[in-house]
Amino acid sequence: MDVNQAKQEHLLALKVMRLTKPTLFTNLPATCEDRDLPGDLFGQLMRQDPSTIKGAETLMLGEMLTLPQNFGNIFLGETFSSYISVHNDSSQVVKDILVKADLQTSSQRLNLSASNSAVAELKPECCIDDVIHHEVKEIGTHILVCAVSYTTQQGEKLYFRKFFKFQVLKPLDVKTKFYNAETDEVFLEAQIQNITTSPMFMEKVSLEPSMMYNVTELNMVTQADKGESTFGKMSYLQPMDTRQYLYCLKPKPEYAEKAGIIKGVTVIGKLDIVWKTNLGERGRLQTSQLQRMAPGYGDIRLSLDLIPDTVNLEEPFDIICKITNCSERTMDLVLEMCNTSSIHWCGISGRQLGKLSPGAFLSLPLTVLSSVQGLQSISGLRLTDTFLKRTYEYDDIAQVCVVCPFTSNEC
Repeated sequence: MDVNQAKQEHLLALKVMRLTKPTLFTNLPATCEDRDLPGDLFGQLMRQDPSTIKGAETLMLGEMLTLPQNFGNIFLGETFSSYISVHNDSSQVVKDILVKADLQTSSQRLNLSASNSAVAELKPECCIDDVIHHEVKEIGTHILVCAVSYTTQQGEKLYFRKFFKFQVLKPLDVKTKFYNAETDEVFLEAQIQNITTSPMFMEKVSLEPSMMYNVTELNMVTQADKGESTFGKMSYLQPMDTRQYLYCLKPKPEYAEKAGIIKGVTVIGKLDIVWKTNLGERGRLQTSQLQRMAPGYGDIRLSLDLIPDTVNLEEPFDIICKITNCSERTMDLVLEMCNTSSIHWCGISGRQLGKLSPGAFLSLPLTVLSSVQGLQSISGLRLTDTFLKRTYEYDDIAQVCVVCPFTSNEC
């Protein structure tokens, strides 16, 4: 095309407008003291101003609504809505009008048109209107491509398009931490930060677990037999504020006894976050599948099913150990109990525990006493597999608080 060629005038005009909710009107009140020269003049003017709140004229926030003056920000998880209008500015009838709206992202091109069929004719001063909606699922640059094709009365086919570029921003910063308990429980801490410039109402923050786990939400406190959120009744998250949510995941009964399966599970689930901003605009985000580092149990896992919180000095107490075969072979185990400087085992060392098949476990009651006050670690257990002549030592299995029954000193 010749660069000096005049731009072709089209018979149709295309207008595109983003549809958003209005905002509350804000003003800057001008006040002064009664002894100043204006006296109560400024106060009278504010009381007469229809945009102010009666009885609270000095507040910046008014009771009127204003339409958006610019395109505004679009955040990931929100719904982008746009109004598209094609108007016949000419004095002749236009035929076979086809309006197409596509959204181009960095990874795909989406067709947002409500109808892909052409309109037979469009008379002068008439228009074709369309409203498109799209839930934004990618951050970065988006381009709305609106194309119009039509046929004139002389049979000439014409075509033009317009591009509307906008950025999609990230509304929340989500960080997760995993904590593996002594049992097969997994605790998830989710830190959610509002990185927008306006407050958010957090409507829902939930964890959808994977198929092997059940989840318990730990963000509620029970008062008078009623559950109440730890964040209060009005769950607002101010700009740049961070909130922590805690969840406990337990293996389902059909998987709980299969140590080998649970040990290798790294996919925990995904977070589902729903919020509202300004005048009720709703947004929703779902994270990808959250993954944790698989706990390294080794061939044999030793954990405590029962241990008292507090025991008396030099008095025997009972514990129950759970020994699980996490390997894929049968083991023949021997238990040895080795005393430490503070922990003394009661019983016979070198006991034969017998054969333990893959994935199986056994509960073993033991008796122990402590000769030192304070917070003491249960240590000194050793398991030997006689088949492979392999020994496994376990230190810091658990901790117990040891107190003297004749004094009030505790750990």
